Amino acid sequence: MFTLIKNWLDSRIIHKSTVTEEQWQQAFRALPLLQGLTTHEQHCLRELTILLMHRKAFEGAHDLVVTRGMAIIIALQACLLILKLDLDCYRNWHSVIVYPSGFISQRVVTDESGVQHHVQDRLSGEAWQRGPVVLSWDAAIQGGEIDGHNLVIHEFAHKLDMQNGVANGFPPLHKEMDRDAWVKVFNAGFEDFQIKCEQGKQFGIDCYAATSPAEFFAVLSEVFFERPKLIQNYYPEIYACLKQYYKQDPMQRLAK
Repeated sequence: MFTLIKNWLDSRIIHKSTVTEEQWQQAFRALPLLQGLTTHEQHCLRELTILLMHRKAFEGAHDLVVTRGMAIIIALQACLLILKLDLDCYRNWHSVIVYPSGFISQRVVTDESGVQHHVQDRLSGEAWQRGPVVLSWDAAIQGGEIDGHNLVIHEFAHKLDMQNGVANGFPPLHKEMDRDAWVKVFNAGFEDFQIKCEQGKQFGIDCYAATSPAEFFAVLSEVFFERPKLIQNYYPEIYACLKQYYKQDPMQRLAK
């Protein structure tokens, strides 16, 4: 009964949407990574985007006004990850905060001696557990370029990872997926990637992925959706895991 009511409410929200066809077309033109989606997939992506914009507050920081067009571009990229999953993957948090450009994040770090240090980092995005996704608009709009770097995908991949606790590169897997196989494949890939980065070997995947298993998953999610052949070429087993997890095959789609 709950599912029936939820589906009915979602249908009403979608039906009442005032997003125009022109606004959809403008957003899709700005995001080449959506090329190759079938008509049915585009329709589903639009519906997910409407629902995400309804459920989350898109708030501007530093006097930035988040227009509907900006929200659509962000939400389309975020919903691409869950196109074959479920919007409930983004449950238990409420807002997307958008800065005009990079922002300063302040945090407290405790060193090995137990001394706390106040650290400032300049970031283009971050995702808080049970908190908001924070993005810089100048980086979010660059998601339209198929270059293997996508801030929105990166931060929303962290949100998927955080569904079962602190981000650690191990999101909740589908029932048919082998948890041990995922751990084995990703651990081996992470260790190999760290070695490659230490040796200065560059092959198109940002070495920021070598900083932690959580960043490895998030960065590889960016590459999976934008330059999937890179992962297939260097880490085919990881590509197979991501394809099974996201239930998508961007390499086939982007090859069209």
